[in-house]
Amino acid sequence: MDTLEALETADKYIDLFHQNREQIGEGDPQFMQDLREEAIRSFEQAGFPQRKQDKYEHTHLEPVFNEDLSFHFNPREIEFDDEEIFKCDVPMLDSHVLMILNGFFYNPAGSNLQVLDNGIIYGSLKEAIQRYPDLVAKYMGGNASIQNEAFVSLNTAFFQDGIFLYVPENQEMDKSIQIIHLLLSDKNQMVHHRNLFVVERNASAQVIVCDHTLSPHMFLTNSVTEAYTGENADLDVLRLQNEHNNSCQVTNTWISQERSSRCQHGTFTLHGGMVRNNLHVKLKGEGAEINALGLFLIDKNQHVDSFTVIEHDSPHCTSNQHYKGVLNDMSTGAFNGKIHVHPYAQKTEAFQTNNNILLSDMAKMHTKPQLEIYADDVKCSHGATVGQLDEDALFYLQSRGIPKDEGRLMLMNAFATNVISQIKQPVLQDRISDLVGKRLRGELSRCNNCAMHCQD
Repeated sequence: MDTLEALETADKYIDLFHQNREQIGEGDPQFMQDLREEAIRSFEQAGFPQRKQDKYEHTHLEPVFNEDLSFHFNPREIEFDDEEIFKCDVPMLDSHVLMILNGFFYNPAGSNLQVLDNGIIYGSLKEAIQRYPDLVAKYMGGNASIQNEAFVSLNTAFFQDGIFLYVPENQEMDKSIQIIHLLLSDKNQMVHHRNLFVVERNASAQVIVCDHTLSPHMFLTNSVTEAYTGENADLDVLRLQNEHNNSCQVTNTWISQERSSRCQHGTFTLHGGMVRNNLHVKLKGEGAEINALGLFLIDKNQHVDSFTVIEHDSPHCTSNQHYKGVLNDMSTGAFNGKIHVHPYAQKTEAFQTNNNILLSDMAKMHTKPQLEIYADDVKCSHGATVGQLDEDALFYLQSRGIPKDEGRLMLMNAFATNVISQIKQPVLQDRISDLVGKRLRGELSRCNNCAMHCQD
């Protein structure tokens, strides 16, 4: 473990990497060693993004990375009863539960990597790199660019574990994979973890990612998820963020889709201090489809920034983006979404919507939907709204005997429902709808029964 010292922010991480290179990459095969070295060189050249860069004009992250944070290169011995501290509160959800504790795979009672008879592999990414280096090397880093992507570069250099999911051709996961990221420490801490999902031709999988803080210290998480869907494959990834106000989370999700593949990606932010979610999707094969969903509910001084890029690289592809936000108190939000249609991507259908409600005069939302189209036979649209609750609708509800506060909750629930209703699993849809309702009532609702009681 090293505590970052008072150097220039970028220099801290460069020095930290070189001073601890052997520990960070212990057991790495050659391809992983080379990838880490390339990543730290890329970061050294580019450094952290500054406010003047359009992509980060509303979320300046360098000062957060300059905080007094500890970084651990091996799992710490933390005594806790995971059965008591964390219990999934979606009772009807039947899933394979995988836990990442402070960036490291946690399964003291069993194997870190499951290999099924049909060829499906899931579990610790670190162990997968060591046991199946050729398979992991085929995909690792091929989609998540480290060029001018400071946070992807840092993650590639520093990550040590995460989740690996491989579904071979013509296979289907019997259950969803539920990944639970837990942060629990007695000091401020930085965490890098990485996920790699590969769903090959005619295969399918569903993944649920849950992010939680279980102690009140400051946590800075920088995560990367790479996902690959082969021809006619089907992948559903849903992320639920529920961390305390003393946390900062940067997520980088990169999805690559082949011909006729289908993918749904959803990010639901119930709570968090500062959150930056980056989504990059490349529709590489003809007829590929992506449905990208986002919903955030914030108050106090919380901040959520969503950045999306959908690359239409082939003809006859379809993309839908539907992002919504509800902001109260002095919270701030941002949405920067881009649809890029290449010249040869004829017959593209691409739609983007961003709608936001401000519940106070102090809340602020910045939205920037963008279309960049170089093909002439397409159907594309984009739009954004920032406003307040419909006073006429609220008056109508009151005229029917519904109290004002209850009427406001009803309107906010209705606002969120058309995003939640697109979740494919009915059990998750019901549970997230319940959590959203509690969150809108001002409760610090968590999707687990937690023995820790962190303050806002």
